[in-house]
Parts: sequence; structure tokens; C-alpha cells
Amino acid sequence: MSEQGDKNKKPETGQGMSEMEAKGTEANADKGAPAAGGKTGEEAQGKAKATPTGRARPASGARPRPAGAKKAEEKKPEEPSPMQPLLEQFVARIKEGCHPEAVVEAYINRPSGHIPTLVIDRAHWSEVARYLKEDEALAFDYMRNLSSVDYETHLEVCYQLVSFAHQHQVAVRVKVDREEAVLPTVSHVWAAAGWNEREAYDLMGIHFTDHSDLRRILLPDDWVGHPLRKDYEPLDKEV
Repeated sequence: MSEQGDKNKKPETGQGMSEMEAKGTEANADKGAPAAGGKTGEEAQGKAKATPTGRARPASGARPRPAGAKKAEEKKPEEPSPMQPLLEQFVARIKEGCHPEAVVEAYINRPSGHIPTLVIDRAHWSEVARYLKEDEALAFDYMRNLSSVDYETHLEVCYQLVSFAHQHQVAVRVKVDREEAVLPTVSHVWAAAGWNEREAYDLMGIHFTDHSDLRRILLPDDWVGHPLRKDYEPLDKEV
């Protein structure tokens, strides 16, 4: 055959493709070829990913909570304080012997050892203080401590009283207005209150009426302000 004839001769199927074209054709054939069950390779692969192989395991260390765990965690109601009957006795005695509205609030101070605590109306405090000491069923003959607190909305004087005769104790709180911080003295009832009231006057600015010697006890007489008040601003901030 002549050279011209060879040029005009058509190549047989598959012989005229390049190697890259042949590979591409094979790849397309594999991609589109149906897999077992009449589905393409992509469809079968997608279904395999979507089908779970089993239940997911919980994270390491995590265990399902038992059914009754929530009920067990619920806070149990507090048991009645052993001092509750004594508190009720104090309240009843004061209301009967002084004034029905003398006790503003009464509760048990559990964090401080279940101490019966009374909040007394300021208008009745002088009468109640004397009654707490002189009543035979109460007989609070010793004042352990007197302190004052600034709650920003009001001031408060706290008394810790003890009865040696009955071996019981009570905490008394009396609220005082910030702008007009005035309270009757109880130094004539409990002698120990004399110096403690002077300290509350010196550092908190509470005036105790009828006190026999109400003057500063820690700071100089010419000191300006009362350092334990939360709004106190010293004239010399370096002091």
C-alpha cells in the first residue's frame, strides 16, 4: 500500500486514543457503572455512610443516671431547731409582759449554733431590755456583747444576752435610722453596755440617749466622722 493510502486509512476503535483519554474513560465507566443491586457506586457508598453500624457509646466516664437519682438530690426540708420551743417562749413572754407589737421578727440563727434571735421595735426597746433582765422566766442578767452594723439602708445594734440562772441565751437586734441614729441606753440595765455604747457612738455615730458619759472612746474628741460607716470618707486618706 502506498504512503498516501496509509494516511487515508482510518484507525481501528481504541487504537487512536491516547493513554490519558483511555484512563479517563475507564474512570468514568467505573463511576457510572451500576453496583450490586442496580445502584451506582456513589449511591451505594452514600447509603453505607448513612446506615449506622450500631448505637453510639457514651463519652468516656459518662454513665446513665438511675431513675431515682433526681429525687435523691432534692433538698430535704430542714428539721425543726431544738431551740424553737425556747424562741417561742421568749416571744410569748415579751408580748405578754411588754407589748404585743414589741417583737418585729423572731427566728433561729442556725449558722451561729441555733441561737434564738429577736428583732425588737426601737420604740419598745427600753421597756423590753428591762423586762429581759427582770422577768424570772427570762433572767438575762449578763450582756456578753454589744456591736453595731451598717447595712447602708439602716444601722443596727446587736446585743448578745446570757442567763446564768437558766443557762440560755438570746440575740437581740434593734434597727436604727441612718439619718437619725438615736437609741435609748441600756447601760443602767447591763453595766457592760456603758463602754460598748461609747464605741458604737465613736465608730458608727449612734447616739444613746440618757447615757451617763457618751463621748468618744478610741478616737480624739475632734475627729470628724465615724470610720465604720460605709459612706465614711477620711479627710486625710493617708491616715
